[in-house]
Amino acid sequence: MSQLVRNIIRFIVFILIQVYVLNEIPPLHQFITPYLYFLFILWLPFNISRFGLLLVSFLFGLSLDYFTGRLGLHSAPCVLIAYLRPFLINLLISQEGQELNYAEPSVKSLGWAPYFLYVLVLTFLHHSYLVFIQWMEFGNIIFFLGKVTATTAVSFLLIFIAEMLFFRKQKFRTNTA
Repeated sequence: MSQLVRNIIRFIVFILIQVYVLNEIPPLHQFITPYLYFLFILWLPFNISRFGLLLVSFLFGLSLDYFTGRLGLHSAPCVLIAYLRPFLINLLISQEGQELNYAEPSVKSLGWAPYFLYVLVLTFLHHSYLVFIQWMEFGNIIFFLGKVTATTAVSFLLIFIAEMLFFRKQKFRTNTA
C-alpha cells in the first residue's frame, strides 16, 4: 500500500474514531477529555515538506472542527504542533540523518526515549493550546491546569495503547535507488 493511500485511510479513521467514539464517551470527570486524533499528525512521514505538513494539519483540524461545530478549535492546535514537529524531530534525532532511514516517526525509527519525549511534548503543547482556547470561555486557572494535565495523561495513555495495538511495520530504507 502506498504511503499516500495509507495516510488518507489514517486521516479518515482518526476523524471517525474521534468524532463517533471518543467524543461520545460520557465525561469521566470535568477535567478528562480523551483526544487521539492528533496522532495522525505525529505519524506523518519525515519527508513531507513543512508547507505540506502545515496544510495537511490545517485541513485535518478543520475536518474535525466541521464535525464538532466549533471552527478553529482543533485546527489551531493541529497547525501549532505541525509547525513545531520538525524542530522537535531535529532535536531528538542524531545529525547523521537517521530519520532518512525510516519513513515516519515511530519507536523503531526514533528509539523508546526520544519517541516518548516526542509524543509527550507535542501532546502537552496540543492540549495546552486547545484547552487555552476553551479556557477563554471559563477563566478559571485551576480548571485550565487540571484539564491540561488530565487530558494530556489520558491522551498519552491512549497513544501508547494505539502504538501497541496497531504496530506499524516499518521497512528500513537503503540508499540504493
